[in-house]
Amino acid sequence: MTTVVAIDGPAASGKSTTARLAARRLGFIHLDTGAMYRAVTIACREKRLPPKESSEIADLLASLDVRFQASGGGRQRTLLNGRNVTEAIRSPEVTRQVSAYSALAMVRERMVRLQRQIGAEHDVVCEGRDIGTRVFPDARFKFYLVADLEVRARRRREELRAQGLNLSMRHIVEELRQRDREDSTRELSPLQKAEDAVTVDTTDLTIPAQVDFIVTLVKAAQKQEDRKDIKKGEANSA
Repeated sequence: MTTVVAIDGPAASGKSTTARLAARRLGFIHLDTGAMYRAVTIACREKRLPPKESSEIADLLASLDVRFQASGGGRQRTLLNGRNVTEAIRSPEVTRQVSAYSALAMVRERMVRLQRQIGAEHDVVCEGRDIGTRVFPDARFKFYLVADLEVRARRRREELRAQGLNLSMRHIVEELRQRDREDSTRELSPLQKAEDAVTVDTTDLTIPAQVDFIVTLVKAAQKQEDRKDIKKGEANSA
């Protein structure tokens, strides 16, 4: 049986970076669901398809191929129909519209089916907004990351500056506030904490500290399970 580590939380709470680094240390695959929905957003924008259910989007999804490819140093590329869109999916335009496209039932159905398939075949660290509640409700490990809005805005501004974009804090705060509102109130798979998820407040935590917390908990549980398996084996051979 494979192991799934589910990490949920609002935008800029540290999910993606923490999931990527935790996956590397655990030797798991990083299943980046946010990148998958952003890739769909790019595909729809390029076809000038508005974020609403339509036969055109259904046809696009039928031929859509989203994959992850290792790029060295523990990083991975996001490929959309074979094209590298790793940087493009983080643009402000995609960020503004990804919630609208990811809320479409046909989009989520296609992506969730693919995510579950990957999780059934590999040990994964998977992050998003409905991983522990809908995609992998039976995940062995669930975490919910939170952080103050201002801290999240500073993190997002640093990400954008690294891309050569310089937006005001006021603009980014309002954009994140809008994202939170859309993600939490949408009818299909809204952002919410799973009842059995461990809350991790990342406001005053460094990324290494976040990763250490998750990896330590997962490894400790795995060691316990290994001990139980050893005892069972000893009992059966007695």
